[in-house]
Amino acid sequence: MDTQSIYYALALLLVLVGVAGTVLPAIPGLPLVFAGMLLAAWAGDFQQIGGWTLLVLAILTLVSIGVDFLASAAGARRVGASRLAVIGALAGTLVGLFFGLVGVFAGPFVGAVMGELVDRRGIAHQDLGRATKVGVGTWFGIFVGIVLKLTLAFAMIGIFALAWWTD
Repeated sequence: MDTQSIYYALALLLVLVGVAGTVLPAIPGLPLVFAGMLLAAWAGDFQQIGGWTLLVLAILTLVSIGVDFLASAAGARRVGASRLAVIGALAGTLVGLFFGLVGVFAGPFVGAVMGELVDRRGIAHQDLGRATKVGVGTWFGIFVGIVLKLTLAFAMIGIFALAWWTD
């Protein structure tokens, strides 16, 4: 097996792990997809994939990173969360990364609930109900973010394939 084939196999592996990472937390999905595509372009001496295509793919990757961080906060805002709940959802997302799979799913929820409870300055029944609604809204935002990232991943794959085969 020649070196170029090894590079292409590694590039394909990066793309596949990246696509899985759009759904699985703690794996930088679209940055891995981009890295795989960049490796494939490099392995082919940039003959099929040029600078403009790579620029478009890089921009889509940057958009996906923004989607990743803003999805949970947008979900919380959608259900009328307070400013502290949105900050809590963002903080919970970051802190959750350090606690593996459970932390990535629970972090935004817990952060949003805690932020909402601090904003309401209470834990009465109606406060807990409202905070829980905000937490569920955060999870909905995460789900929408996953759908958007999957859409971006398949758009990137389509752009790459189109550029590869329409030299």
